[in-house]
Amino acid sequence: EAEKITEFLNVIGAHNSLLRFEDVRIVRDMRNSVNRLVNCETANLNKTIGASLRQVENIKYIDERIGLEALPEKLREIAQLRIDYQEVTLKELGEMVASGKISKSGINHRLRKLDEIAEQLRTGQTVTLK
Repeated sequence: EAEKITEFLNVIGAHNSLLRFEDVRIVRDMRNSVNRLVNCETANLNKTIGASLRQVENIKYIDERIGLEALPEKLREIAQLRIDYQEVTLKELGEMVASGKISKSGINHRLRKLDEIAEQLRTGQTVTLK
């Protein structure tokens, strides 16, 4: 529809109006793009914060029930890092590991294992610490 308006303004020789129309259209499109990016970033940030809060809650539950010292070293290290640095991303956690950099996927795997352990403790299942 905008192309038809542009074409019409061009045909009738309203070049100044055509330029103003295009300027408004460009600004509107840019604003919409920025809004989409902000919405996406906000959603990702909310998702990250929610996951971090859940992870911290599960780690604290494990600590209360069996103590973090009962965990294998690799899980204990990630658990302590998550408690100490609740606001950082998985990638950043992976860069903080003392034994060497771990991928985002590796950190996620260990945090999921901690979630499983917390769930096993909550439901009275046998806890597997491997």
